This record gives sequence, C-alpha cells and structure tokens, in this order.
Amino acid sequence: MKKSIDGKALVYCEGAFNTPNGKTAHGLVRFTERYEVVGVIDSKYAGKDAGEVLDGKTYKIPIFRSVAAATKALTETKNLPKYFVIGLAPDGGRLTPLAKSSVKEALEMGWNVDSGLHDFLSKDKAIARLADECGCKIRDVRMTPERDKLHFFTGEIEKVDCLKLAVLGTDSALGKRTTAWILVHGFRDAGLKAEMIGTGQTGWMQGAKYSMILDSCINDFVSGEIEHAIVSAWKNENPDVVIIEGQGSLMNPAYPGGFEILAAGRPDYVILQHAPKRLEYDGFPGYKLHSLKEQINAIEVISGKEVLAVTVNHELMTEDEILPACEAITKETGLPAFDVLAFGAEELIDLLKAKIK
Repeated sequence: MKKSIDGKALVYCEGAFNTPNGKTAHGLVRFTERYEVVGVIDSKYAGKDAGEVLDGKTYKIPIFRSVAAATKALTETKNLPKYFVIGLAPDGGRLTPLAKSSVKEALEMGWNVDSGLHDFLSKDKAIARLADECGCKIRDVRMTPERDKLHFFTGEIEKVDCLKLAVLGTDSALGKRTTAWILVHGFRDAGLKAEMIGTGQTGWMQGAKYSMILDSCINDFVSGEIEHAIVSAWKNENPDVVIIEGQGSLMNPAYPGGFEILAAGRPDYVILQHAPKRLEYDGFPGYKLHSLKEQINAIEVISGKEVLAVTVNHELMTEDEILPACEAITKETGLPAFDVLAFGAEELIDLLKAKIK
C-alpha cells in the first residue's frame, strides 16, 4: 500500500454518510494520499463497508456506530488511527454538540483531530484545553493564513504554458472534486504529468500538494491564492496539465463559486459537472436549477473559453439510465458527456490529450 502523508485516520460522518453533507467523508473513502482511512463513523450504516454504501464497491473500510465501537474493533485488529478527521460538510460548517462530544472522545484516545469546517475547534476553549492535556494537535484546515502569508494577483499566471483545465459544476456538492481527481489519475495513467489544484478543504485532506481554500480566504487574496497555487505547481512540477477543482456554481444562490477560478486561474478549457436529475439548487427548495445550456453560456461569456465536455453525476439514477442521460445531454448541448465515476475517464482523457500543446 502506498505510504500516506499523515498515517491512519478514522473519519467522523455521523448522520451524513451517503448524503450531500458527507462529501468530505466520501472523498476520503474514495481516495486520499494524506491518510490511510481505517474506518468511518455513521450509526445508520454501522457494520457495512463504506465503499459498498457509497459506490457499490468493496473498499475494505468498515463503518462503525460510534467512537467507542470503532476503538474496540480497531484495537482488536491493531489498526488504531493517528488522526480523527471530521468528514462532515454541513451547510454553514457548524458542528453539533454530539460531534463535539465525539471529538473529545478522540482526543482522550490520543488522536490528533483534523477539521475542515468553519467551526474552528482550536477556538473552542474546552476542546483546545483537552487537546493540550492529551498531547494532541488540532488542525483547522479552513483557518485562513495570516495576511502576510497570502498572495495578491500578479498576472504571472500568463507565463504558465501547460494545459489548464477547470472542472466547474452546475451546482454545489456535485462531485467536481471527484471528477478532477479521476482526470488527474487518468492523465497519469496515460503517461502524462498532471497536478491537482485543490480549492477546498477536502482536496487538501486528500493530499493535493497545491491547494488553497477558496470559501474561507479573504476576498482580496482569493485570486492571488488561486494564481499562486497554479504557478507553483507549474514551476515546481513541470506538468503537462493542471486540473483546477471548481467550487459551488456560477448561479447557486449561496455558493456562487467559479468566477475567481475563471478570472484568476484562466483555464484553457472547462469541463462541466452536472446531475441530470437535480432540479433545484442544493439545499434551496424553490430555487430552480438553471438549464445546462444557460450555465454553459454563462461560463463561456464570462471566460471567453470553451466548455469541452459535460461530466455526469448519476445521483438518483439507475445504471441503465446513465448512458441515455449522456446521450440526451449531447443532443441538447452538442457536447460529449461522460460518467467518469461509473465508467472511467479513458474516452474523455483521449479527447483532452489532443488539447495539450
């Protein structure tokens, strides 16, 4: 097994696994270079394999009812974690009292805690004191660096001469990051050098070497941080392609991400992630999702760049509905459509390789 950056981790996702609010846990279950995931906590699916629940595939990652149950089982298998990772991604990024109680249990076990929420655990006096007493560290991944560590946009992005692809979406919690990683791995499997530009906390947790966290960065520095991540990846790795992870969507009422990625990241092309059966914006009943054609037009007008393909999120779909949905998207937009999670990325990689200079 490939050595992880930080070692074994237990992922907390109580009440949210296999829902949009569990997307951080989903990313870590599917892939991470930062941790070796030894289990997930969600009492609803206790006793099941996380991969079977999420993707219908066995990942050998058990789901436990509680911290106590996980501790007992992982002690028996000599597989105790070094890190306790918050895998929740609730609206507003706040932790429940139950979740904070589980964090305290983890600290008492001597585990370090990583959290990507806006609710900074290191600012909770009781939790911070307990961490200090137990010799544990807390990493609040979403905590903004000090201003003297942030970068302002310089225009140096114009020197980057490798292929830059942005994976944007028609909504939030749509699988943009998963698709971005699949493309990175697809390019690498094809013998090309590809780097992921992470723009959220989960991307960092999955081990993206070049990352910034867009939704907690001070606005004046968002463009500069995006540019800095891309330029650093280009200078240090000499890649054939960089894949920029999208955030939110241009028209989501609460998470209108993408503008800075288009403006500062200056991608050469865009891949657009879409869930054909999603009718309203995530978490906002009554806010009708703009049509795929409207969203493609908005991206192309804003950026002056071409949307090359649509990648499909097959939520609420049976397997036999996926390919007809892809065909319907192509008929509607004239663009090729792929479900890379269900069927792999080979065809899309072939299309994108032709764009490398």
